[in-house]
Amino acid sequence: MLRIPGRSPHAPDDDVVIAPLDLAAHVDDALAVQAHAFGLSDDEISVRRQIVLRHITYPGARSLGATRTDGRLVGFVYGMPNDRAHWWSTVVAPYLRSEGQDGWLDNSFVITELHVLPAYQNRGIGRALITTLTDSAEQPRSILSAIDTESPARGLYRSLGYVDLARRVHFPSAPRPYAVMGAPLPLCR
Repeated sequence: MLRIPGRSPHAPDDDVVIAPLDLAAHVDDALAVQAHAFGLSDDEISVRRQIVLRHITYPGARSLGATRTDGRLVGFVYGMPNDRAHWWSTVVAPYLRSEGQDGWLDNSFVITELHVLPAYQNRGIGRALITTLTDSAEQPRSILSAIDTESPARGLYRSLGYVDLARRVHFPSAPRPYAVMGAPLPLCR
């Protein structure tokens, strides 16, 4: 468990605790965070709910939550060892292969989702979530995908040691292209 102090000593309920999250029990709370942070519609949330519930049954899947002292979830991360048979890998494989980066799909830990409510961003919560999750990974490296634009999220990933492996990756039904990024573990602090 890791505690991140709030911005004001006069608001102790603004402190955030990073700890294991039972994602199946808190899937709706997590998706509410993702919807707010990522701008998802109700239909997208419904589809993602089924995906998250399936993902957390995969071998080695783990999740962490960032929770206020009053119990409100303000951020979460989850990931799993990569499997080339998983949908994400089958989509990104041709892009990675064309860049000579196909080997990243082997023996890697995938960050599947990382989201923090906007009001809680820029406090080190996202950094704490991803580094704490990957610290216990048995794999020597981590991979993820992020919208292919310069953003605070991409800046965070770069500061942790992630580099672009493939860009302009198109996922079915995603309106914008993504970048696939990879980093050796442990991540930079």
